[in-house]
Amino acid sequence: MKIFIVDDSHIVRARLMIIFGELPGIEIVGQAGTATDAKNMIPKVMPDVVILDIKLPDGSGIDVLQKIKNEHPHIIVIMLTNYPYQQFREESIKAGADYFFDKSKDFDEAIEVLEKL
Repeated sequence: MKIFIVDDSHIVRARLMIIFGELPGIEIVGQAGTATDAKNMIPKVMPDVVILDIKLPDGSGIDVLQKIKNEHPHIIVIMLTNYPYQQFREESIKAGADYFFDKSKDFDEAIEVLEKL
């Protein structure tokens, strides 16, 4: 399964690449730190799953989510954020997120989902 990671923190992206990359059957095919880079790169590598943060320096992860789902609805999007507020959860689900996890509390659940996929 091919995964693309989008997070504004280089340190977090690097850590996620290590953690998810160690899972059997997972290949990290790209990463981005901005909404613009994510929107440009995801169609080029066509991942099976995108791990997506909400807060990005040049836009919202929800905007990236909407673009992904409009153009490539088969891509599974996992919102993984430090902003687990109900408003963001509802907006993400409405925009087509397949999963929504709080980085600080639900990280193990995100790993479990990837293992099941």
